Amino acid sequence: MAKKGKRYQEIAKKVDKMKLYTPEEALDLVFDTKSAKFTETVELAFRLGVDPRHADQQVRGTVVLPHGTGKNVRILVITSGDKIDEALKAGAEYAGDDEYISKIQGGWLDFDLVIATPDMMPKLGKLGKLLGTKGLMPNPKSGTVTTDVAKTVDEFKKGKLAFKVDKLGSIHVPIGKVDFDKEKITENFKTVVDQIIKLKPDTSKGQYLRTVAISLTMGPGIKIDPLLVNSYVSK
Repeated sequence: MAKKGKRYQEIAKKVDKMKLYTPEEALDLVFDTKSAKFTETVELAFRLGVDPRHADQQVRGTVVLPHGTGKNVRILVITSGDKIDEALKAGAEYAGDDEYISKIQGGWLDFDLVIATPDMMPKLGKLGKLLGTKGLMPNPKSGTVTTDVAKTVDEFKKGKLAFKVDKLGSIHVPIGKVDFDKEKITENFKTVVDQIIKLKPDTSKGQYLRTVAISLTMGPGIKIDPLLVNSYVSK
């Protein structure tokens, strides 16, 4: 394991690894853990009380952050005809059909999100392994398969996020940049947590939010008491 730098070690001393912080404490403390020269992303991590091996315990959805993520999402739209121009006018970096499918097959992945119209999904099937392993395969449940490409591109540009529980039962979501003020990060935090709670599967038994942590890109994780999150979000 790589040794952490002195700057990181000094920052890490501010965080008690054994403590479960209140949401208010964690949201204050995360701003004191800046250690990088670039503008770090504020990230939320959850471990859920679900078994992702079962289809009825998958947690997958979208959420629109009221203040966005602070990142320009590079969008590729796989579509045809007039919808290509619609996608580009709405702000997509790339839009097209067979040309881009061939580029991806050749190893091109210079984008953060793929949106597709339903008629193009059969063609995208051949890219399942390549896009699926990177979490880029369009899916109706994540809102990335649509006939209204202009509206969908606009929503993701303004801060809509798609998320999915991984095989370990975890979800990682960016909720802004460290140069956001605390109020904006707090509102984004509440929005994400509220949506994940709403998506609790009926078959999930016991404690649903097992662990919740907030951190910066290069900073230490700050553990939040999951039993306090519900009441905080509902304030």
